[in-house]
Amino acid sequence: MSGGLFVALLAAAGLWVADEIETSRLQATHLARYAATLDFRMVDGASDAIRFPTHGPFNQRMGYSELPQLASRLSANGFKLTRQARFSEALLDYTDHGYFPPYREKTSAGLTVTDCRGDTLYRFRYPYRAYADFAAVPPRIGQALIYIENRDLLDESRPTMNPAIDWVRFARAVLGRIGRMVNEDFDAPGGSTLATQIEKFRHSPDGVTPNSGEKLRQMVSASVRAYRDGEDTLPVRRTLLLDYLNTVPLSAAPTFGEVNGLGDGLWVWFGADFDEVNALLAAPEAEGSRLADQGRALHQVVALMIAHRRPTYYLSARGHDSLARLSESYVRLLAEQGVISPALRDAALNQPLQFRNQATDPALLPADAGKGAMAIRNRLSGLLDASLYELDRYDADVSTTLNGKLQQEVTSFLRHLDEPEVARKVGLLGERMLDPGKLDGVYYSFTLVESTPAGNRVRVQTDTTDQPLDINEGSKLELGSTAKLRVLTTYLEIVAELHQRYAGQTPAELRKIPVEKRDRLTQWAIDYLARAKDRELPAMLQAALARSYSASPGEDFFTGGGVHNFNNFRHEDDGRAPTVREALQGSINLPFVRLMRDIVRYTMYQVPGSSAQLLEKAGDPRRNEYLARFADQEGQVFLRRFWHKYRGKKAADIQDVFLDGLRPNASRLAAVFRYLSPQATPAELETFLRQRLEGARLSSDEVARLYERSGPEAFDLPDRGYVARVHPLELWLVGYLSAHPETTWSELVQASAKERQAVYRWLFKTRFKGAQDSRIYTMLEVEAFLDIHRRWARVGYPFGHLVPSLATALGSSGDRPAALAELMGIIQNDGIRKPTRRIDRLDFAVGTPYETRFASNGKTGERVMAPEVAAALRNGLSEVVEGGTARRLSGAFKLADGTPLAVGGKTGTGDNRIVLGRGATRGVTMNRTATFVFYLGPRHFGTLTAYVIGPQAASYRFTSALPVQILKSMGPLLLPALEPAATPCQP
Repeated sequence: MSGGLFVALLAAAGLWVADEIETSRLQATHLARYAATLDFRMVDGASDAIRFPTHGPFNQRMGYSELPQLASRLSANGFKLTRQARFSEALLDYTDHGYFPPYREKTSAGLTVTDCRGDTLYRFRYPYRAYADFAAVPPRIGQALIYIENRDLLDESRPTMNPAIDWVRFARAVLGRIGRMVNEDFDAPGGSTLATQIEKFRHSPDGVTPNSGEKLRQMVSASVRAYRDGEDTLPVRRTLLLDYLNTVPLSAAPTFGEVNGLGDGLWVWFGADFDEVNALLAAPEAEGSRLADQGRALHQVVALMIAHRRPTYYLSARGHDSLARLSESYVRLLAEQGVISPALRDAALNQPLQFRNQATDPALLPADAGKGAMAIRNRLSGLLDASLYELDRYDADVSTTLNGKLQQEVTSFLRHLDEPEVARKVGLLGERMLDPGKLDGVYYSFTLVESTPAGNRVRVQTDTTDQPLDINEGSKLELGSTAKLRVLTTYLEIVAELHQRYAGQTPAELRKIPVEKRDRLTQWAIDYLARAKDRELPAMLQAALARSYSASPGEDFFTGGGVHNFNNFRHEDDGRAPTVREALQGSINLPFVRLMRDIVRYTMYQVPGSSAQLLEKAGDPRRNEYLARFADQEGQVFLRRFWHKYRGKKAADIQDVFLDGLRPNASRLAAVFRYLSPQATPAELETFLRQRLEGARLSSDEVARLYERSGPEAFDLPDRGYVARVHPLELWLVGYLSAHPETTWSELVQASAKERQAVYRWLFKTRFKGAQDSRIYTMLEVEAFLDIHRRWARVGYPFGHLVPSLATALGSSGDRPAALAELMGIIQNDGIRKPTRRIDRLDFAVGTPYETRFASNGKTGERVMAPEVAAALRNGLSEVVEGGTARRLSGAFKLADGTPLAVGGKTGTGDNRIVLGRGATRGVTMNRTATFVFYLGPRHFGTLTAYVIGPQAASYRFTSALPVQILKSMGPLLLPALEPAATPCQP
């Protein structure tokens, strides 16, 4: 090849390279063709070709990185994956090489919650303030950004330009890196364009560029993304400017969280209104105060464009001065280059940056979540293991079962009940109701659920507090006599079990069955079946409801480890012996306490091996086993009490606190000292006694005798505690903690096993049979309540244990309104426990390569109760309305054609106290509740609760008549949704 030809070729190559740098024609041709293959489509079920991002602030905030974990959690909690994106082969290969998928990313997204008709209940968008489109960006803001970051970005003469690479800046950056290798102080300019910066702060790990490999990934990803819609990149370049302004990271602020985008940045850091700033900078240049406002707005905008380079520093108090100086220099440069006028420059420089005081004037996002949406968000938060902050920023659409219109109407109705005229109009004033001067202290909660073939669907869930806690689901309250419904349910289930066990036997066979004398339920069942003409289960259940129990409060009940007395709400009932049905209607306490005792005793005698026989047989070897278990548990109760007294104290302080609590004399102190310091000498004992017994005259001989009499071998732990007049376990604990002050509770329990048994050694002596029996009964009662809890949990009881006491029949174990509603649903659904749904569908990342959709799995429920039991309970609950404590509801609900709607329910009133001393009136009232759990017609059920929080609850005397009257007054609101043809929310 001749030299001239080589030069010509070289020149041609140079011209081609120059042209490519200027126009990107070749890149446009090939990258546009390649980008078109990087697509995805939606498929039913789970995709077999999808890759979720593992890093990047944008992907994490939107929830895209979490989708595999979210899918697992949802699948484990009753949801199925219905549709998902499927990558093309080319996109799969592209992402497997580490590049970021090219698609139109959302600059503003967040959680959307809709009701059963698709109406919006809650909508969060992040960033909160953003430009809707490129045309909305004031030219001054766009020009300032281009000048500072990417001056050729919007060059219309270069339609196919690759915006990801500015070759001049890139070359300068490379030379700068080389220069820095020679001299660390060499000023190396950055080579990033807006396109690569967006890739960095959205998709790179932690939003930074740690090395040249990451920079290359950003450049490749940005280049391919630029040509996803074809060779003409001008629309994409305009979108880049828009996206940068809307999503640029600007540090984080207290109470607000992450700050992204110019709009939120102006509000958070300067307290500037986004719309006002845009109006100022979009308007022609003004004069006077208006020009000053324009200058201030421009200065703030430029400052945030600069702050992006080091947002954590510049937007903190220590960086404010540096940011001010740098932003002023850029304002001058903008004027020098003709981007702004000298007048606007001067106006901006005359308006120094005034940062918001985050301590006294924190930036807050408006909160518009109603109670129903808040309940959904709290449920989602637990379901997805995400905080509410994280959840709101997920790109997710959630479709709920709530009826938004009815929810709003009910919430509004309940909120107006604190107005005297409204309360008077709906009949809430009077005896056992409300005082007109104390209406504002009462809060209300309401739940309405619809039973459908696809499960129970919550239509309304609201309360009148301004707190995020949902009283329906997030509380543990004593709801009083509503517990009687659970007791009655257990009772009738036991009757059904006994029917199944014995109904197939002849009367002669039944009379031969041995029954423990305390097991009254089994004895009654056998007697009934032996003489009844109708031995079918429905008849037996009605006979069980006709059994009578005394309402007398004159009996002492040994329960919960002690003797207790119970009273009726109405003393007129004290002399009665009502049937179970009548006791339910009138909510009479003592019959249900006695019924619960029969349930406990039945359960005791149904344990395999009939452990309750231990109470009859003093020689049964199993007695010692139960006594040992009692000693172990009782010992732990005392040990925990002492542990709380001394935990966290130093060894010397532990002994001082203990000794200061003694009533000192020489014998007691010697017994304690020799236990705590077994190696001490007589002289050390003498010094100790003289310090603790000021003024006491003790001879050396007396000290020597005390030393010998109190030695380690002289007493065992119980006797030493007796001599010292302290609980032996407290003495042991002080000694153990003195040597092991950092011990944990579990280590303490393990270390004290022998000592706990030793303290109760007297209990194992047969001459104490009465004491043994009471301890054994206590343990058997605990075991019985474990089985009763199992029964209650099967029908929706929400807590992990019951208080092992007959007081549980009156509500002492607590409950939740939503859990009572679930029990009512089981009763209404003929014993089927249907899943209760608040969420129908969840759609994540819609319109992206990560789109994933979930729906409830369609399970229809399981049988947990015999249908005959459910029918008997419905019948009993209807009688509570027809002639019992909820009789004011009788006939109150009628359909549009005049047909009465079947209504039933159970009332309950709870007075929750912290007990300060003996006696029923001692204590501080912490809250008062009145609840009505109900069913309305064949499809709907729920709860309504009135409650007062805090010590002021003691001044309220309302009963469950209050929620019953409120429900009656809500009839006009609810009836349209209760009509048989009312199906606006049916799935």
